[in-house]
Amino acid sequence: MDWLFIIALLAAVILVYQPAWHGRFIWDDDMHVTRPELRSWHGLYRIWFDVGATLQYYPLLHSAFWVEHKLWGDAAFGYHLVNIFLHATAALMVAAVLRRLKIPGAYLAAAIFALHPIQTESVAWITEQKNTLSAVFYLGSLLAYLRFDQTRKTSSYCWALGLFVLGMMSKTVIATLPGAVLVIFWWQRGRLSWRSDVLPLAPFFLLGAGGGMITAWWELQINKCAGPDFTLTFAERFLIAGRTVWFLLWKLFWPTQLTFIYPRWQIDTGIWWQYLFPLGAAVLLAALWSMRRRARAPLAAVLFFGGTLFPVLGFFNLYTFLYSFVANHYQYLAGLGIITLVASGAALLLDRWGLWGRPGGYVLCLVPLAILAGLTWQQSRMYSNLETLYRTTIAENPGCWMAHDNLGVVLAGRSQADEAMVHYRKSMELKPDYIAAYNNLGMALTDRGQFDEAIVYYRKALEIKPGDSESHNNLGLALAGRGRIDDAMAEYGKALDINPNYGEAHNNLGLALRSRGQLDDAMAEYRKALEINPDNAAAHNNLAAALAASGQLDDAIVHYRKALQLSPQSVEFHYNLAHALANRGEFDEMMAEYGKALEIKPDYAEAHNNLGVALVGRGRLEEAIVHFQTALKIKPDYAEARNNLGVVQSQREEISKGLAARRESLRSRPNDVALLNDTAWILATNPNASIRNGTEAVELAQRAVQLSDGREAAIVGTLAAAYAEAGRFSEAVQTARQALELAGRQNNQSLAESIKAKIPLYERGNPFREIPQPSHPDSAQP
Repeated sequence: MDWLFIIALLAAVILVYQPAWHGRFIWDDDMHVTRPELRSWHGLYRIWFDVGATLQYYPLLHSAFWVEHKLWGDAAFGYHLVNIFLHATAALMVAAVLRRLKIPGAYLAAAIFALHPIQTESVAWITEQKNTLSAVFYLGSLLAYLRFDQTRKTSSYCWALGLFVLGMMSKTVIATLPGAVLVIFWWQRGRLSWRSDVLPLAPFFLLGAGGGMITAWWELQINKCAGPDFTLTFAERFLIAGRTVWFLLWKLFWPTQLTFIYPRWQIDTGIWWQYLFPLGAAVLLAALWSMRRRARAPLAAVLFFGGTLFPVLGFFNLYTFLYSFVANHYQYLAGLGIITLVASGAALLLDRWGLWGRPGGYVLCLVPLAILAGLTWQQSRMYSNLETLYRTTIAENPGCWMAHDNLGVVLAGRSQADEAMVHYRKSMELKPDYIAAYNNLGMALTDRGQFDEAIVYYRKALEIKPGDSESHNNLGLALAGRGRIDDAMAEYGKALDINPNYGEAHNNLGLALRSRGQLDDAMAEYRKALEINPDNAAAHNNLAAALAASGQLDDAIVHYRKALQLSPQSVEFHYNLAHALANRGEFDEMMAEYGKALEIKPDYAEAHNNLGVALVGRGRLEEAIVHFQTALKIKPDYAEARNNLGVVQSQREEISKGLAARRESLRSRPNDVALLNDTAWILATNPNASIRNGTEAVELAQRAVQLSDGREAAIVGTLAAAYAEAGRFSEAVQTARQALELAGRQNNQSLAESIKAKIPLYERGNPFREIPQPSHPDSAQP
């Protein structure tokens, strides 16, 4: 293969998908990018052997995602680059296949495949790595099988079969490969041999059929593709198939108004014109069959197109049927048949005109390629983030109830509740039986404290689907918000009767039980929630709060840390952990957690107040005052912060005034031992750095010790504290031990214990601070 073509194609693909490089996760990407519970080696085992561990049973695809997560975690950029690279690789393999088949215009076909905007959905959407990855295996298997067809070497056959199996484990839609091979052989030879052409493909057909049945079962049983939206007669499916073929063919030739979700057709076997689609397809096939003796290529291209599309034509239920019967990514590989026909036809025509391989011919090829590239660049912008995706979809398909509902969820997550509710209501208007919109609107109202309105919408959802566990759970939350705890618990119970493994309902029932003081029962519910989903951060937090309330601080801290590991940006979790650490006396860690809470939410008044209390405990009064003042700016009626600020400021002012008076008194009473001792103690231990003076404290304390002949334990203790403040820690330790001995001789037990407690502090190189006592930190938030 020409290296110039390889480089040019790679560069072109990378450039046209530039808007997608930094695109975020969209739609169901979070269900494909490896979830936390699957990121371990055991998680990799579950990907292969635990039914339901992944959204679809494509173990090789999810193993690839597992490896990618090890490389770049949750950064979407890496996943996008992999998808773009796989697409470029598939395009190069298209060129290799077509050159092996000696089809004219192989490079042109590969370039169209690479740059066509219909492919954007498969390349810019991380979830559709299943398309690009399976395509590489599909084309690799096809290349190997074509080699086997020429050489009949067992090794080539094994390579083809092995790559086919790998592709099936990436996406079972490539089960159509053996049929495509037969179409290619018929195009080449005009007939098929049972022994040399069909029989060797039997294992491929069997594997493809087996994989297809697994996928069909999965869609029905795991993805729940059942119900009114999926109940279609054969005649209706026949009409869908005919219309899908023409719709996707039209989008391939005229790729404008491409969107993520197309309108869902109203299929009605009583409307005559809907039969024109399958009838037109039959007429086209008949016409191409009649001209097969003159040219088999057009019929082969159409058979490849329709055959590769067969799994998504409507004969098998797909989750997407809930909102649309068609999607751009359906024809990622299928379009190759038509693309190849067009490219080879263009090559033959340009050759007839004497332009193939000449500058004029290059220009005639590059112009449409440039148009396709421009459309792809524009189209890939739609996948940059969820809001853009849904707004663009609604612009093209205003009746898309799912896009309205999903946009509402995005807006609600950004605290744009008013606009979110507009879209929820629009979704309900477009599809009155879509209970997700009722639930989402109810949750938005619940978050705003409009519990009575929320209850109305939850009850409407239950009228539509009485057995919906989520609606019962959400209704319970709204009832709890109204203070109707017994009614709330009844709804949680109904949710759990329907779905005993509903972790959120167990968690919410735990909250209700705790509100009634039933701590043990509440903790049992939290533990059930965690058995169902060990990565339920809210359940860890709630269990931790219950453990802390029952005095089990060590266990509480373990669960708070787990909650933060799962949700590191939760202000509430940082705050609660800080409070638990404070109760256990771990003040440095406590201050760090309050600090993290304030990094995330700078206007968190309670965290400012509690951090201020912690700073007082560390003698950093000026910083503490700033936090108390900040808390009051945020929350002017915050009595706790106002009290704390007053305590610290008044003590600081009193000490400052008292120190000035003492210094004045020492001028007239330089040998007053008590005055010398008190003044030295303030200068050595006051938490306000502007008041402390270690040098002066040592001087005054030494005079006090000298005047008292070194016989007063308290005065010797003051000298030890003064030495520590001056940084003379070895002298501080030695002097403190002397004071301890004196206190023991004088039978002053309380003084002895006080001095003894300070010695380890001096040994660690820390001075002692006498701390004013503000109010205790606010309790942890429930």
